[in-house]
Amino acid sequence: MASFAFLSDHGFMKAPAAGADTPFVVAGIAWDGSTTNRPGARFGPRAIREASHMLCDGIHPHFDVSPEGLLGDAGDLLLPNTSLASMREALAPKAADLIGRHHMAWLGGDHSITLPLLREYRRLHGRPLAVLHFDAHCDTWRDHFGEPSGHGTWVHEAFAEGLVDRSCFTQLGIRSAGQREAREYVRTQGGQVFTARDLRGLESPTQLTPVIESFRQRWRSAGQPPLYLTLDIDCLDPAFAPGTGTPEPGGMSTAQVMTVLEETADLPWVGMDCVEVAPPYDHAELTSYAAASFVWTYLAGRVAARR
Repeated sequence: MASFAFLSDHGFMKAPAAGADTPFVVAGIAWDGSTTNRPGARFGPRAIREASHMLCDGIHPHFDVSPEGLLGDAGDLLLPNTSLASMREALAPKAADLIGRHHMAWLGGDHSITLPLLREYRRLHGRPLAVLHFDAHCDTWRDHFGEPSGHGTWVHEAFAEGLVDRSCFTQLGIRSAGQREAREYVRTQGGQVFTARDLRGLESPTQLTPVIESFRQRWRSAGQPPLYLTLDIDCLDPAFAPGTGTPEPGGMSTAQVMTVLEETADLPWVGMDCVEVAPPYDHAELTSYAAASFVWTYLAGRVAARR
């Protein structure tokens, strides 16, 4: 399952290869065939892993725990790299196997990987998922520049396929250009959107409490469906994450994202992905370090919740 020349000490946080009973597992989906602007996200998993090696013993300063000893790395999944349909078809059984045995953190890759992952989580849990979606872009377009699917259509497709609970779909950081129909799609379907403008000046736990509590309340009111987190690195302002295919000025800070991850760590998440890291456009590895820290924080939060 691992990619060519994948070695255990090259895993996320230098984690060993995933075993059958490893509780938490990282896997890469090195696909960027649906990128609309600058390609390069296929190199994201490798760069995120390398950045994670600076986390030393991995003890998180907020949770005071480390994923070390509970974490494995399945490498990059071996997938076709020229056809979106073929990639998703090949991904489905591999993802289903991993999701059925481990709590997964997925490293993208562009955002088109999230749709097939949601299909497998929906199949496993038997009900639509609640989703917290960090992004600069709404990803609700009905087509991908004339193609039926891509990294900007997955939200619309997930709603249409019944993969997500519409009332529990929350977007954070949205700010890109787009037709009103697309920008307002999640709201018109019953979800909620906190744009980057809405979030300006809100960074501490106290300041972000109304945003986080709104998400929690919707989740409780819907009967506590399974929770999934998808984090497009371009939710960050390019000052914090220049290494991405479609950078949008005016975005979130790393501190804002970290606060949300820390303050929602007690929720029973079933999985997460971090996508759209494109190392060829990075500066001083800022983007890769941010992504590695976000995935580490998520995993440390899961370990803390487990204990």
